[in-house]
Amino acid sequence: MRRFSRTAFAIIFALAATLSAQQSNEAINLWPEGKAPLGSGNFEQTNATITVFHPEKPNGTAFVITPGGGYGQVVKGEGAPIAKWLNTHGITGIVLNYRLPKGNPLRPLLDVKRALRMTRMRATDWNLKANRIGIIGFSAGGHLASMAVTKYDLGKSKTTDPIQRQSSRPDFAILVYPVITMSEGTHKGSRRNLLGAEPGEDLIELYSNELHITKRTPPTYLAHAIDDHVVLASNSEKFHKALVTKNVASKYLPLPRGGHGLNGYKGPMWDAWQAQSMDWLNQLLK
Repeated sequence: MRRFSRTAFAIIFALAATLSAQQSNEAINLWPEGKAPLGSGNFEQTNATITVFHPEKPNGTAFVITPGGGYGQVVKGEGAPIAKWLNTHGITGIVLNYRLPKGNPLRPLLDVKRALRMTRMRATDWNLKANRIGIIGFSAGGHLASMAVTKYDLGKSKTTDPIQRQSSRPDFAILVYPVITMSEGTHKGSRRNLLGAEPGEDLIELYSNELHITKRTPPTYLAHAIDDHVVLASNSEKFHKALVTKNVASKYLPLPRGGHGLNGYKGPMWDAWQAQSMDWLNQLLK
């Protein structure tokens, strides 16, 4: 009997591990050997992951999910439960456990772009269509999602990393009570964690995502309670207004009540954005 080489065993093991991860919703490391970029050629060890939740009958659509937490934590209630809800609509949910910025906004930004690239590269394996990969974010995770739709790139064709060759542009976005601006009306805790205690005006402008919308910004749905006193509804209003100005397909649902988190992820306001966002998506994908 011919002996397998170590390389062959490694490939078989990796494929088996990937299949196991798909079946049991285990976390998949974002970066090779956990070595993640910091920008300017520097790297760090990280536990950033994605967890893929597969529906029983996939329809080819996927969302990378970016939970909130003020950029000081990644909350669980806006992760796996959202993925499971998407699954009921035939949508693959991919929960991103991103690096916390600790004053360096490139940490979460590079992670979310990597998650979108990885999803697009694995489209065939995960029964997805490469042009139906979106992003959904909540609170500070909504800011991260809005960075993904305004700060994407189309991939690096000359890199040896096949994942980095993929585009990081989401095909569509859903933003729920998102932090958007780093200027007036921002959530100060999110800004401090993302940019540091005393960010300069240039940095504030760079990460105020309402200022960076173009005609190529992906279609976006937004929902926000008007009585949200943690993250003001003006964040969603600014982003929606900028989308309309650039003729980008969008919809904004102002909810009459619910506060931040919409009554703890339940009740009529929570149900409203879920139902209406799926209606909007279905119309978009027709």
